[in-house]
Amino acid sequence: MKVIKSESISNINKNRNFYDKKYKGVNVSGLIKTLNNLDAFLKDATTTDISWVGMYINNFKDTVKGKKIMELGCGNCANVAVLAALGAEVVANDISDYSGDIVNALNENYKFEHDITFVKGDFTSHDLPEQSLDMVIGKAFLHHLTLAHELEVIKKISQVLKPDGEARFFEPAINSKFLDELRWAVPMNNRPSKLLSPNAFKQWEDLDPHPHRDNSSKHFKRLGHQFFSHIEIVPMGMLERFYRILPFSTKTRRKYRRTTLKSEKFAPKFIQYFGARSQTIIYKMPKSIPHV
Repeated sequence: MKVIKSESISNINKNRNFYDKKYKGVNVSGLIKTLNNLDAFLKDATTTDISWVGMYINNFKDTVKGKKIMELGCGNCANVAVLAALGAEVVANDISDYSGDIVNALNENYKFEHDITFVKGDFTSHDLPEQSLDMVIGKAFLHHLTLAHELEVIKKISQVLKPDGEARFFEPAINSKFLDELRWAVPMNNRPSKLLSPNAFKQWEDLDPHPHRDNSSKHFKRLGHQFFSHIEIVPMGMLERFYRILPFSTKTRRKYRRTTLKSEKFAPKFIQYFGARSQTIIYKMPKSIPHV
């Protein structure tokens, strides 16, 4: 069992406190409704909502049936519920015990082919069998970790994946300091403007569960190459990112998001990387396992 540094422990505790409050009131009946209309939900979500688009690229939906998949940072359990409904054998992991309560409620109220298993606490603290998982995934998970903790997480993933296994993450992409500062300057929901309200922004920042760290595509490439032979980074959202500030109706905004996510793929790669709001990270061929 790896000893976690005090900085990482402090960050874990901050995230746990933040997400205990967030997941305590999750509406499980809403998740069951989604599962009962799964095809329609996925058709809409995987073409419009960037986190679902990113996680489900490359026909991911059609590859999960019968696979043993562990989701790190399962949160409100929407994705693990969908994966289980698609026929995957899902292991859900989160630092919040409330995620475990959601998993229990899902298993009680929906007939999955395989009930979802919940593993609570830090992923690196569990003695999981080597080469036992087909996939390890995370939807907006890695950027919540300190860099030291993240390194241990990716190392452990490379050990628990099967030789033909895959690690897949959907994360923010910060490839331009200018665009990042512009983002902080625009107030959004309960987040004040860093430029116009610096004191209020500092107070908000102190409560924010995200540590200061590198979330660039280059970082995730360097990280992956330490433990995997195949690395794929897919940037997205360079135009979609503006939907929040457009004075459109919800319906028109969703149409805008679908259109831009589809059309921006034709832009030159360097422009996609520069302007990306998000990215999908795919690691394959663990270096800890000999490959023929």
